[in-house]
Amino acid sequence: MTKKSKVEKYNLKENSLLLDNEDKRYLLKIKDLADEDKPRERLVKDGPEVLSTAELLSVVLNVGTRKEEVFRMISRILKEYGEKNISHQTNAKVFAKEMDIPLTKACQIVACFELGKRFFSKNPSRQITIRTAKQVYDYLKDMRELPKEQLRGLYLNSRYRLIHDEVISVGSLTANIIHPREVFKPAFEYSAVAVIIAHNHPSGSIKPTKSDIETTIQLVEAAKIIGVDLLDHIIIAGNKFVSIPVGYE
Repeated sequence: MTKKSKVEKYNLKENSLLLDNEDKRYLLKIKDLADEDKPRERLVKDGPEVLSTAELLSVVLNVGTRKEEVFRMISRILKEYGEKNISHQTNAKVFAKEMDIPLTKACQIVACFELGKRFFSKNPSRQITIRTAKQVYDYLKDMRELPKEQLRGLYLNSRYRLIHDEVISVGSLTANIIHPREVFKPAFEYSAVAVIIAHNHPSGSIKPTKSDIETTIQLVEAAKIIGVDLLDHIIIAGNKFVSIPVGYE
């Protein structure tokens, strides 16, 4: 295998990933706050701009569960997914299972971000083009300090424009096996011609594991069969990244 240059441009042509405890700390509950400091009251008084993402989502969800207060639940989810990444999870059932939350809560969160994306997508100036591994790394900067491993898929059209971004899986203390269908299913749903996958190493090590390489080979073979280009598999660890070569001929 030869390493890919970090400035080399992608060119379009005409089953499993090992993913990695969250530390627990006290979070002030909303009911502990003075009335004027509660998210809903602040939203009414000062507008949504003054609220954090966690506070905005607590307004949407309103209440938590029997075992977890709403603000604690939201803070935990944002910590594990990242504030940007959470908006890319579109499967409520998977989200509920991964985050150990009720399906209704998962549906509320997914619907909330879907509305935002629909309005946001109407802005034509927000088109993102990805041609290099460095551009992938820059785009996925929110993955750099995530406490758990996360597998992301970036789906491109024939002009290398990003048309969909999806959190494919979030790791846990046990191995999380990723099947090629989970990676390539969104490519068909969004009519993508190419896919880039990326995952982070919370350990800080940039070295691909044996499982990382085997997964890449497996996905390359699957991509050839279904006619979708797998352009790259990138590992992100803090302020470093490495590209696992996708050509093994």
